[in-house]
Amino acid sequence: MRIIIYTGKGGVGKTSMAAATACRIAKSGKRVLVMSTDPAHSLGDSFDQKIGKEPTKIADRLDALEIDTVYESEKSWGNLKGYFKELLTSRGGNGIEVEELLVFPGLEELFSMFKILEIYESGEYDTLIVDCAPTGETLQLLKYPERLSDLINKVLPVKKKGLSTIGPMVEKIAKIPMPEENVFDDIEYLMDKMQRLQELLLNKDVVSLRVVTTPEKIVISEAKRNFTCLYLYHYNVDAVIVNHIYPEKAMEGYFSKWIRLQDDGLREIRESFSEVPKFYVELQKKELCTLSVLTEMGDMIYGDTDPDEVLFRKEIYTVDRDASNLRIYLPYADKQELELEQQGREIMVGIRNESRRFPLPEDFAEMEIAGAKFADGYLNIRFA
Repeated sequence: MRIIIYTGKGGVGKTSMAAATACRIAKSGKRVLVMSTDPAHSLGDSFDQKIGKEPTKIADRLDALEIDTVYESEKSWGNLKGYFKELLTSRGGNGIEVEELLVFPGLEELFSMFKILEIYESGEYDTLIVDCAPTGETLQLLKYPERLSDLINKVLPVKKKGLSTIGPMVEKIAKIPMPEENVFDDIEYLMDKMQRLQELLLNKDVVSLRVVTTPEKIVISEAKRNFTCLYLYHYNVDAVIVNHIYPEKAMEGYFSKWIRLQDDGLREIRESFSEVPKFYVELQKKELCTLSVLTEMGDMIYGDTDPDEVLFRKEIYTVDRDASNLRIYLPYADKQELELEQQGREIMVGIRNESRRFPLPEDFAEMEIAGAKFADGYLNIRFA
């Protein structure tokens, strides 16, 4: 099964591009599900029909789904929600504010990701197309499983071990309920799901990300930052789709000054994403909605290319053991904004407000960073 995730700045046309891709792949005879994780769903508007929280039939071999985060949360919480509710109401109070407190930041995004895992493991489809929220939300969505999994892996064994020994004492003195064993079982179950989810997302034979942009300077800048952060988290971006290109004829007269600006934007895209396949989409005379229009658009975007294939792959993290050197690919990163720190058997790499931990290879575990150099899009780290 293939999973293709569309991301980009709000308003660039991610939903239309995702829907058109789904139509094109379904037309080739494969079973396709296109799914929206954006809380402000517009997938139903694209197909001009109501789409629910479970797969809705759009055409032969094509279904669509709009994630209901409340519904997915209820399915995933298990005994955890009951325990946290008991904890919050132990000192009195059981109003609606308790239910609101139970919505922890990031959990809704995590449950959306679990839906991707559930669909993949069901094997019901050949291809899953994911229409993501705008860039910032997408990055939160993609990095959440790794960060929460890392936290639980470190905390859970300590908490579970202490439950049987000091748990009764804490419960008696602090007058707060201690979790039952089934709560830990649910945490371990969630941890296992996160591990499987993380392995799936980093499987470059299965998962590709495609960045949608427009030929405007501010949008291109965000696309480049998005590209860098995705590579920081080891995801494979296999294509860039350039949407909303004005035909030259449409730029005559009043809009003539925009021709140079658009040409500059297209030149920057060609230079910035030189290795990555690019698909150019002109602004259409009609709105991109309904199945027939989207199917036509899918053919127009990809031509002879099969959009279900992995269109490009770049090695992101390489180890040169002979030279005791690590290379991390960080395209478009600013050298002045890079941060590097070694913490035990991990290194932390930061770019602006994003950071990522990389476990050191066993050969380097007892070494320390001896130097680092950023050149040609690669951060080269030398150990000694």
